[in-house]
Amino acid sequence: MTDGRRAFLKASVAGAAGLALSQGCAGRLFTVDPPVTRRRFARVHVAQDRVIRTAAGLRPFRSEGFVLRAERAGDKLLVHDYGHGGGGVTLSWGTAQLAADELYSWSGAKDRCAVIGCGAVGLATARLLQRRGHDVTIYARELPPQTTSNVAGAQWHPFAVYDVGGTSPEFDDQFARATRISWRLFQDLPGATYGIRWIENYELSAGPFHEPPHRELYVDAEDLGPGQHPFPVPYARKFTTMLIETSVYLEAMLREFRIAGGRVVVRELAAREEVQALAEPVVFNCTGLGSRELFGDDRLIPVKGQLAYLLPQPEIDYIVVPGGGLYMFPRRDGILLGGSFERGVETLEPDPDVTRRILDGHRRFFDAMR
Repeated sequence: MTDGRRAFLKASVAGAAGLALSQGCAGRLFTVDPPVTRRRFARVHVAQDRVIRTAAGLRPFRSEGFVLRAERAGDKLLVHDYGHGGGGVTLSWGTAQLAADELYSWSGAKDRCAVIGCGAVGLATARLLQRRGHDVTIYARELPPQTTSNVAGAQWHPFAVYDVGGTSPEFDDQFARATRISWRLFQDLPGATYGIRWIENYELSAGPFHEPPHRELYVDAEDLGPGQHPFPVPYARKFTTMLIETSVYLEAMLREFRIAGGRVVVRELAAREEVQALAEPVVFNCTGLGSRELFGDDRLIPVKGQLAYLLPQPEIDYIVVPGGGLYMFPRRDGILLGGSFERGVETLEPDPDVTRRILDGHRRFFDAMR
């Protein structure tokens, strides 16, 4: 028998066997389900010799939530937008739009506007005002990459914005509106230019989850139980959100502001009287923690957050929030490990003990992954 004949017979037998397997005893056809492909999770390599830098930032936190209101100050309109806690980048476009809307009720001159602060909130406010045709000048003590916003982990997810039970109905309405506006406006920004990408997020818990606020924004949210995920806790909530690389994002925002004709004045305004003396008839206060001294807000407190960055791992394609204050964001400039939430601590010097706690916690977590 020739080799060609043998090959033909083997193919025929294999085909007949496949056909027989696909026939039921009554001649009914059924299909064999394809093998299930489970999502693979690479582990983060957590080790002291992989740490490339540490950093600390001060969140401007108010138990009652952020301040968003306008007041007349002599012949000026002063619009406050500060105190976002850990949600400054997330909420920036939403509160910026609500702040800019305050101009509609102002009968005075509004062609020229000043924005105090050059972090995420200040830059979003400045760009929205430019889009509406206003001439804008930013006054700031620090510019990117020296701002507090540069230190933020910055996944799109409102975090530690207020104390539960400490807010008013008016604030709750503002917060809901700002959240939805910001969610939508961030999606209009070109991803690569602004350092924004969609990524899976896994929030972990020892018990079942409650219904989250703004559930409708997380279109693919899914709760996973024991055995449905590789993490060493019983429950995981999976959802997709945006990760914002602050070093890219803030530089892009500042560049676009300047291209659109905006001016930047590097200057510290140390007293309300100096704000009053600015040439612009409308002033937006986006100074964050600086509003405590500049405008006497004694309800504003610093909350220190500390981060450790590991060497990049391109294969890490998910965010995880294990609990206990820990979180991991895979950025292009390194694996960001958080974190801490130290109320009333004002130093920007990283604490070696906190760094060790962050590394030890993440090491135990990733070593225990299946």
